[in-house]
Amino acid sequence: MTIAIGNDHAGTEYKFEIIKLLEELGHEVLNFGTDDSNSMDYPDTIHPTADVVESGKASLGIILCGSGNGAQMTANKHQGIRAALCWNNELVALSRQHNNANILTIPARFVSVQQALGFVKIFLSTEFEGGRHQNRVSKIACS
Repeated sequence: MTIAIGNDHAGTEYKFEIIKLLEELGHEVLNFGTDDSNSMDYPDTIHPTADVVESGKASLGIILCGSGNGAQMTANKHQGIRAALCWNNELVALSRQHNNANILTIPARFVSVQQALGFVKIFLSTEFEGGRHQNRVSKIACS
């Protein structure tokens, strides 16, 4: 699977660990994030990440910023994106099961690296349940 990843300066350390995990699991990674800790504007990396997920060039995406809020808000401006801000395992699983989230948003300043890696594993291994949830998901986009 091809996974896109984007981050600002707050998520750089986490991004490198996530990329390592994804590659160990056999996934291809498209890295749109910054590679250092110099302050930068998260939309500059989040929009390209969302673009490739929305276009289908990547199956799923992972985005990181300090609180996760700015990254999620930016990604969700794209009509084909359902970015979920998650800070525990249950939220990650439900974002896939009930909302068919296609981008996982991680708040790097509020979870540990180990938690974030666990979130990625759950996100990749959890399937959308469809059924009654499909009708709701179909009503999310504005277009």
